[in-house]
Amino acid sequence: MEALHLTGPILVGPDEVRDEIWVIDGRISLTPPTSGDGTRIDGWVLPGLVDAHCHVGLDAHGEVDRETAEAQILRDRDHGTLLIRDAGSPADTRWIDDRDDLPVVIRAGRHIARTRRYIRGYANEVEPDQLVEAVREQARRGDGWVKIVGDWIDRDTGDLSPCWPRDTVAAALAAAHDEGARMTAHCFGQEVLHDLAAVGIDCVEHASGLEPETMESFAAQGIAIVPTLINIDNFPAIAEPAREKFPDYYHRMMDLHARRNATIGAAYEAGIPIYLGTDAGGSLSHGLAPQEARRLGEAGLPHTAVLYAATWGARAWLGKPGIEEGAPADLLVLPADPGDDLAVLAAPTTVLLRGRSI
Repeated sequence: MEALHLTGPILVGPDEVRDEIWVIDGRISLTPPTSGDGTRIDGWVLPGLVDAHCHVGLDAHGEVDRETAEAQILRDRDHGTLLIRDAGSPADTRWIDDRDDLPVVIRAGRHIARTRRYIRGYANEVEPDQLVEAVREQARRGDGWVKIVGDWIDRDTGDLSPCWPRDTVAAALAAAHDEGARMTAHCFGQEVLHDLAAVGIDCVEHASGLEPETMESFAAQGIAIVPTLINIDNFPAIAEPAREKFPDYYHRMMDLHARRNATIGAAYEAGIPIYLGTDAGGSLSHGLAPQEARRLGEAGLPHTAVLYAATWGARAWLGKPGIEEGAPADLLVLPADPGDDLAVLAAPTTVLLRGRSI
């Protein structure tokens, strides 16, 4: 493979910038090759984007075939997402691991939900006395993560409510850790977050119900959130069909939507770790990481914090390298400083995956 010489501001981290790096045999080198200097590429260089809440192999109706899943992940790749945490999918996507032209995928197994308390066809649906064993099963199926559905509409009460007793969630979290996995939970509402804070869960998806008390607890424990703001933007459309039959649920979802930016901005100010995720693969299309970056900025995160959530920080959180000696050359080359304008994330001049331009 031809050596590459990347020049310009190389954004190694929030406070570290290099003038140049090289790509040799698909890997990053901080020193030049022994012969020649390589093909030169100029621009602002970042690690590839991370989508920390994505669903490869899933659409609005459930599992999709391999051809469709391939189209999904190719769209992510072509829009600069080079590392994915798949936050739940019924599909077997292990074939992706054998492809050197596709992003790395870190799986969370299949969603685990309460019986008839989630989207049909998505989850392994169980009752509370089965949750611990289900978590063990999906932890073994995943790549160090497992995901439960923490709350959903309860049609008996007509509103969002927690799906599991607190002590059951605590036992499930202990089982996940025993299997060497971290556990995350889908959560829209407020009540469930108190339970998850009390047990010390590792991460929460969406987290639209955060309030000062739970923000303080999340920050103190380092519980991460992945807001998926471009999904929360759709809450009015999600809630509208329930307006007449479940008015409490409808008004709750509309309130969560109305304060979504303020909630995530306050979470950042409270010191909660935040990472970028799109929720692609359900009703949302793939390749939306640049748009989610823009939304995080609109919610009040400084641009450097958005880049941390989308690149350096997310990679470290998921145990993957960024720009360092010997790391796979998964890089974006941008025409301008993304710290000044997040919009440039949507217009890279070059995307390198394992050192190959795609």
